[in-house]
Amino acid sequence: MHRRALLLASVLAPLALTRGAHAATVTPFTQSAFQTAQAEGKPILVAIHAGWCPICAKQRPILGQLEADPAFKTLTVFMVDFDTQKDVVAALGANKQSTLIAFHGTHETARSVGATDPDAIKGLLNKALA
Repeated sequence: MHRRALLLASVLAPLALTRGAHAATVTPFTQSAFQTAQAEGKPILVAIHAGWCPICAKQRPILGQLEADPAFKTLTVFMVDFDTQKDVVAALGANKQSTLIAFHGTHETARSVGATDPDAIKGLLNKALA
């Protein structure tokens, strides 16, 4: 298995364990999928993660629980691999892994770096719904 696939699996696997029928949609980042979600005016979370990052490891279960919450069922979550998608990281203006960026359509509504407090992350996700 390629390194990128292993890293992506390490990010998505914990999320898959907590997802229910009303969960948000989690997908690897592609520019076309992101632009489509933006054009449709969807609430979006872009999560920039690295498999080796301890803060990202703390964020994964928190995000998984929040994404499984029916309140966030319309949220589209894009996972960006910090190590292999440097062009995307740069285009989003991010400098670090563990960056969470919320959008509502094309409008960025909130951004955090290194957040591990569940209430703070929930607040960021709520801003994407507004």
